[in-house]
Amino acid sequence: MDQGSYKDQKEKRSDYISWDEYFMGVAKLSAMRSKDPHTQVGACIVSNDNKILSMGYNGFPIGCSDDDFPWNRQGTPYESKYLYAAHSELNAILNYRGGSLDGSKLYVSLFPCNECAKAIIQSGIRTVVYESDFYHDTDSTRAARRMFDAAGVRYYQYERTERKIELEL
Repeated sequence: MDQGSYKDQKEKRSDYISWDEYFMGVAKLSAMRSKDPHTQVGACIVSNDNKILSMGYNGFPIGCSDDDFPWNRQGTPYESKYLYAAHSELNAILNYRGGSLDGSKLYVSLFPCNECAKAIIQSGIRTVVYESDFYHDTDSTRAARRMFDAAGVRYYQYERTERKIELEL
């Protein structure tokens, strides 16, 4: 793209991405770090003045090898991933080292479960922007919405723009 000379530019670009596109994009890019073969979820926590505070993705705790713990969805709880994997929202909250998250906003690629909802509420996050609500009718997400409503946590679904962004890494 030809930028032209500084003196020739009289107006700013108009095709820049919105804050919602930017932060949901960061959440989705974070999800790509997940080694889960079935579900990749990413989260991004943002301050009121649009600064990224933390990010996370679903995976095992530090020190628990991705090669030694199960990724199965089936079998006994002990033999499946569910007792071991930390969700992206919890990882983003635990990854934050800057103090309080009061009043912040969470962008996440999948609507939070009830356990993550508890952590979101307790950490002070006030808004949740989610992309997919795949598990909408499960008890876990119904309980999450009930707790968000009771605690005054605002949540809404990200409105996709269908914009395609290609990165060469």
